[in-house]
Amino acid sequence: MEARITMVSLGVRDLGKATAFYETVLGWEKTMASNESISFFRLNGILLGLYGWEPLAGDAGVPSEGVGFRGVALAYNTRSKEEVDYVFRELEGKGATIVKAPEEVFWGGYSGYFSDPDGHLWEVAWNPHLQLDEQGNVKS
Repeated sequence: MEARITMVSLGVRDLGKATAFYETVLGWEKTMASNESISFFRLNGILLGLYGWEPLAGDAGVPSEGVGFRGVALAYNTRSKEEVDYVFRELEGKGATIVKAPEEVFWGGYSGYFSDPDGHLWEVAWNPHLQLDEQGNVKS
C-alpha cells in the first residue's frame, strides 16, 4: 500500500449546517461532485468529505453512538506564528468554537484548536520543523 491519503471523511449530524460552516466560516468551496448526501471540498490534492453520521457509521459497519474525544485531530499548518493568530481572529469573528487558544507548545511550535459543529477537532499550528511549499503542501 502506498503511503498517502486521498480523502478524509467526517461524519456530521446535519449536513447542511456542517457544509455551511466549512463554506462560510472556513471559506472553502464545495466541488461539483457534491450532492444532497455528501459535500466534498478539495484540499491540496486530497478531498474532505462531509457525510451523514449514521450513514457513514453504517457504511463502515460500526455503531454510531459515542461522544467526546474521538482520538483524531485534523491539522492546518501555517507559515508563521502570526498566521496562526490571524486564522484564529478570523475564526472567532465568524463564530467558530475555539477549544484552545493559540500558545507556545512543548514541541517547539505554536498552536491552538477549534471545532466544527460536530466537535471534530482542527489544530491550527506553526511548526518550525515543517516547511510548506507555495501551495501549502508539506515539503519533503
